[in-house]
Order: sequence, then C-alpha cells, then structure tokens
Amino acid sequence: MIVGFSNESNEKLGALCRYCKNRLKSVTSAMDKLKFYFAFLLVFTFSSSALTQRIPHTEKYIAPWSCDILITGGTVVTMDSGRRVIENGAVAIKGDKIVAVGPAAVVTKNLTAKRTINARGKVIIPGLINTHTHVPMSLFRGISDDLDLNDWLTRYIFPAEAKNVDEKFVRAGTRLGLAEMIRGGTTTYCDMYYFEDAIADETKKAGVRGVLGETIIKFPVADNKSPEDALAYTEKFIKKWKNDPLIVPAAAPHAPYTLETATLKAIRAQSDRLDSAVVIHVAETKKERDDIFALYGKTPAAYLDSIGFLSNRTIAAHSVWLRPDEVDIYKKHGVGVAHNPTSNMKLASGVAPIPEMLAKDIAVGLGTDGAASNNDLDMWEEIDLAAKLHKLTSNDPKTLPAEMAFEMATIRGARALHLDDLIGSLEIGKRADIAIVDLDSLNQTPYFNIYSALVYTTKATDVRSVIINGRLVMLDRRLLTLNETAIKVDANRYREKIINSLKQ
Repeated sequence: MIVGFSNESNEKLGALCRYCKNRLKSVTSAMDKLKFYFAFLLVFTFSSSALTQRIPHTEKYIAPWSCDILITGGTVVTMDSGRRVIENGAVAIKGDKIVAVGPAAVVTKNLTAKRTINARGKVIIPGLINTHTHVPMSLFRGISDDLDLNDWLTRYIFPAEAKNVDEKFVRAGTRLGLAEMIRGGTTTYCDMYYFEDAIADETKKAGVRGVLGETIIKFPVADNKSPEDALAYTEKFIKKWKNDPLIVPAAAPHAPYTLETATLKAIRAQSDRLDSAVVIHVAETKKERDDIFALYGKTPAAYLDSIGFLSNRTIAAHSVWLRPDEVDIYKKHGVGVAHNPTSNMKLASGVAPIPEMLAKDIAVGLGTDGAASNNDLDMWEEIDLAAKLHKLTSNDPKTLPAEMAFEMATIRGARALHLDDLIGSLEIGKRADIAIVDLDSLNQTPYFNIYSALVYTTKATDVRSVIINGRLVMLDRRLLTLNETAIKVDANRYREKIINSLKQ
C-alpha cells in the first residue's frame, strides 16, 4: 500500500504488479529482462499518476466531505496568530463552527457545500466586535449634542429615559441598533442598559452575539428601583442565559461614582459565584477621576483594585483618565478595555492612554458607545479614528498602525470580552462569525495593502454579507433576520413621543 493513494488506486497498482511478476517468469535472457524492467518502470510511473487522486504533493488524499456554507474566491484575513492573509482563499462552515480555512484549491477539494458564496473580489474577515454599547439608546440618536458628559446626562439623557424607557422602548431601540450593526459587519457587541433580558431576547432572535450587562445604579431607573432590586434581577438574568450559544449574560455596575462600595463588592461576589462577566464605566472623565479621589483618596481604577472589584472577567469601558500605575493594575488582573474614540472625542472626555496599554499587551477593543453620544454604531469609523487619534496625540505617525487598529476590532476585541477562544479570528474550531466586504468601491480603488484598505478606506456600506454562529443574517446587503421597514416605522414613532416628553 502506498500512503497518500486512494484505496482504489492501491488495488489497481497491486494488480499491475502481480501481472508483471507472472510475465517475468517467462522471460529468460538478461537483455529481455532489462527491457522488461524498463518497460515496467514506465508503466508504473504513468499508472501511479493517472490512477491516484491527490491534491498538491504536500497534501494527503482527502475523502469526499461536506459543509453547510462555503465562502470561496476572496482574500481571507484570518487574524490568527500568524496573521495569515490568503489570496483566493476559502472558509468552510459546518453548523456553528469554522471547519476549514485556506487556499480555495485546498479547501474545496472533494467538498460538497449546501450553499456556496462567491467572494471573488471581496475580503473575508472575522466579524467586527463592538466592545461597548447602550444599544436601545439608538432611539436617542441626536437628542442633544455639543455638551460635556455631565450636562448631557443630567439635562437630557436621564430625563428622557425617565419619561420614555420601558420594555417596549428597549425592544424597539435594540432592533434598530442590531440592524445597524449587522449592516456594518458587527457580529458581537457588549451592552449595558436596562431590561437587558428583553435585549437578550431581541438579540437572540436577530441571530447576533452579545455580552449583555444589566445596569446596576444607585438611583431608581426604569426596570429596578434600587441596587438590591437590580442585583436580584441580574442574578435571574445570568442564570437564565448562562451557556446560551449567543448570549453572554453579565452584571453592569454603571460606574464607581454611581454606586456604593458595598454594592460593588456584592457584584464582584456574584461574579465569582456565577463565573460571569462584569461591565463597568471607569475613569471616563477628569471630573469622575477627581470626584473619586476626593471620596476615597484613590483614582478610579486604583479604588476598584483596593476593594477587590477587578478580575479577569471585568470589561472596563473608556478608561480615559488612567495613571501609569493603573495601567499596571489592569495588566495584573487581566482586565479587558473598551476604547471609544468617537464618543470620547465628541464629549471632549479626553484621550485614553491606549498606546501605553498596548505596549503592555492589555486586551483593548474598540466600541462605539451608545448612538446618543456618537451618533452611530459604525465600527469602521472607530477603527479609522483610533488609528488616527493616537498618531495625532503622540505626534508620531507610526503609533497604532493599521494592522493593530484592525486587530482591536477583531481578535484583541475578543480578548477584551474574554471570548478569544471562541471568536475574533478565522480558525478551525472557532465560531463562524464572518463578514464579507467589498474591495472594489470607489473609495477603496486601488488598494495596495489589505490592512490599509480595511482601516482607512472601508465603510460600513462596503459590507456585503454577514454570518453569525454559522447563520446568514445578511446576504448581499439584505437583512435576513430583521424587518428594516418595520424598525424604521417604530423608531420614528418614538421620535415624536420623545420630543413631546421633553416639552413637559
């Protein structure tokens, strides 16, 4: 038996050898034997190449196999540890997982796919990961602009929420935000809001992956009237959604300045007991930093460290006003960070020390924040702005290069959410969260470097198709799990309601 040959080929070559052995017995002269051996060599060489079925010489024989979805012909940007970029590549999906990634000629050998997507002229990337949102606040998009965070919250957002937010509002806003994110190639998002159980329900229906945190805050809000009520709600919420294939339930204490120390310690204890994530705003503004220092004699991250709050399940949004020793605190605990460049710029909150965090290999992802302070959920803008913002503030164009910016939106963002074993790169065994993006729009033409094209020229409108957990949720710009027309109708109804509520 010859390794690498099919069983059928081995049988045919065996029969040829037996025939030649029998014929050799009838040959007597030395010259005739020499001629016979030469003829046998020629026949064997021809037969072995004609009868065997092999892919290129480095590959073994591959038996016929099947997959559910095959994406082929595009440039595959894997974001794996080797940062492989495969021209004319292919990705095969079976169930919710990626089962093959590589050159199309190799992946498609003896493959039968239930559905094939031709990605010629396109790029196949890991789905983008939005590490910080308040997704129902899409309905507050543009409600008030050009204010600092404190004025924006106290004069507009908190009053508007008090008068409008209920479960129906949250569901309508979530559907709006989900549709926008899918359209832009976002496959996973990390949320903090009220009625998070309803958000989880809408997210699951839409087929989107979410790390969803129920807000815990010290004053009465739409769904819970006290921190104790919110903790009880969160307990039920986490237990209900634990181990769901799409939903990662979490607690979301609003911030150190909106909760008492005892509550923060209770949240950490709950996280330990349930092995659940915790999402929190940290050091978003200078005022927050100064207020926490005045209260506790420590800056926000140092204070959280001192009370034993931080862990490798923590996701810290913003983290703008960190001292160098607080960056070290994050590193020590394995804290994930959500960097929100657009929102931080728009509210003039400051510039987070992202290059310093990256220098220590801290897991920093990118987020949009809520649409009310951005004012959209477009991750391509965040990728572009993150790269440019830190070049400007460091006065060094080499700071945060394009490949790193894209990494923050994919595999490093997955690390920030503590999900990098499941998502963030195109690798065998990982969940099939994939976006297929055009490479031939006017704003992308011509392109010379794939990371440059993705970071500095690609727009949300260039995303063609999206797969999440092995399920197509958008094909050729058409949403498959959400009704765009109905979503817009609902959103505009709430617009009128919100306007009238603020007049009262």
